[in-house]
Amino acid sequence: MPRRRLQSRRASRRTSPRRPGLVGLRRGVDAVDRSILNLLNRRMKYVAGIARVKQASGVPVYAPEREDLHLRALSAANPGPLNADGLRGIYREIFSASRAAERGLTIAYLGPEGTFTHLAALRRFGSQSGYLPVRSVGDVFAEVERGRADYGVVPIENSTEGVVNHTLDMFTDSELKICAEELMPVHHVLMARGGTKDSIKVVYTHSNVLGQCRNWLEDNLRSARTVAVPSTSEAARMAAKQRGSAAIGTDLAARLYRLKVLARDIEDMSGNFTRFLVIGRQWSPRSGRDKTSVMFSIKDRVGALYDMLVPFKRNRINLASIESRPSRKKAWDYYFFIDCLGHVDDRRVAKALKDLEKVCVFVKLLGSYPAAEPLSR
Repeated sequence: MPRRRLQSRRASRRTSPRRPGLVGLRRGVDAVDRSILNLLNRRMKYVAGIARVKQASGVPVYAPEREDLHLRALSAANPGPLNADGLRGIYREIFSASRAAERGLTIAYLGPEGTFTHLAALRRFGSQSGYLPVRSVGDVFAEVERGRADYGVVPIENSTEGVVNHTLDMFTDSELKICAEELMPVHHVLMARGGTKDSIKVVYTHSNVLGQCRNWLEDNLRSARTVAVPSTSEAARMAAKQRGSAAIGTDLAARLYRLKVLARDIEDMSGNFTRFLVIGRQWSPRSGRDKTSVMFSIKDRVGALYDMLVPFKRNRINLASIESRPSRKKAWDYYFFIDCLGHVDDRRVAKALKDLEKVCVFVKLLGSYPAAEPLSR
């Protein structure tokens, strides 16, 4: 029997389809990987030199304008077949490892773990940074102001639900600057301990997410009760404890709480993006493709709002957005927030802001920073 079994195996090897060149191709991959490893370590030696220069001159470890400029140059030089998203993902981690070699950064974000803000922070700063989840947008600002975190990540607007008012309000009193921005596509998943969609009696998620998935819930879980909770991660935690319940949130939350994904991409609009801001204590130098955010208050007179727009038109500055918020100081008194294209060091932007000061009660520059890569819908 052993001899017959051995003969059968030999015959199977002779008759099984061969895969020509596979061993050679794998050897080629191995050789390339060794070259990549050598180049990465060579790169880290340069990083160590940069770290010494930065430390001696007091230059911040994180340079968003340098990273974005470098990524754009690499993307332009990329012949493929590696796609742009793959290239950016690889280099985000290389940047993260490089910063960690210089000095580890701590990033505060609107938590808990598994939220979309957590994902945005990881997307911007990579896996080699330290992360500090906090309970509110105000706490993110506080941790950075007190120096317990180097930077903070907060949501500012969603393409479906609009602006995050609490984030805007925090800039009225804070001296922190906007250092960078991150655009992230938002994809929601329905997760539960097990079972099927038909077994779900209650769905937990954040109120904004309920608004983004309202039609899907009506079409697929009409009989289920919906409950708004403080975060998508809290929703996942509750679903993990209760049979017959589900949560809507991120893939990361499903992994963290060991939940089964019952449905993916359940958002009503396919082009659903959230914009996040990176806040810190220093200004970002010009990168060549920048955005400037400004807060101001106008004089209470006829035509004041029109007069505010004139400096931007006169200097041919494109406005990306404009929002208003009550000042909370007196009735019908408002602050305005604008995003314009360009950097404050650009001549036309500087001239527009100088002209704006002439027609406003006050003008506060919130930051000039690299504009995020546009995302296709």
